[in-house]
Order: sequence, then structure tokens, then C-alpha cells
Amino acid sequence: MDTHKIMNTLKQECFQKITNNGDLFPEGASIYAKEIDDNIFLVLVMAQNADIETIKAFIAQFDSLGSIGKKEPIKMMFYLSVKDKDDLHYFEKFIHISEKTPLNYDRK
Repeated sequence: MDTHKIMNTLKQECFQKITNNGDLFPEGASIYAKEIDDNIFLVLVMAQNADIETIKAFIAQFDSLGSIGKKEPIKMMFYLSVKDKDDLHYFEKFIHISEKTPLNYDRK
């Protein structure tokens, strides 16, 4: 899976491109996010000239979509760093998680 294919998949899965205005991600990084529950986001960060070693994906709680990249997450729930081709299998499942398995749980 190359960078262009990943970006096309993200667009098809309704991810929103986030402007990288903060200090939390490297300069020139592409950031995509999708809300999968109230203020819980699936976030993908790729370097501008992305190769396999520069892809990071995570699920985290933020104040809002607008705080991604500007503020630290309130809570980090899952983190994946794609470093080799074996990781791509998990990554492909990760970007489809909200379509296949919605988060349904009691908030007690």
C-alpha cells in the first residue's frame, strides 16, 4: 500500500484533513482524523514524503477536532507505528475499524 493509495482510502472512509498548525507533529506532516465516538478520534500522521517508517496511527480523546495537533490528547487509547510491510496488515484493519465495529459501550 503506497502513500497515494492510503490517502485515497482515507478520503473514501470520510477522514478529514487537519491543518498542521501545532508543534505536536513534524513540520510538513499530513494529518487525517475521523471521529469514531464523542471526542474520540482515529488519527493518522504521515510525513510529507511518506515512506513506511513515517506512518503513525492512533485512537485518542481530544477536546474537539480542532485541538488535534495543537493540544496533547486527553487520553491515548491505541497507538500504531507502521515500520515494515507486516504492520500494513494491521494498519489496513485500523483505518476500517469505525466502519466495521462501531464503539458501543456504557458510559458509567
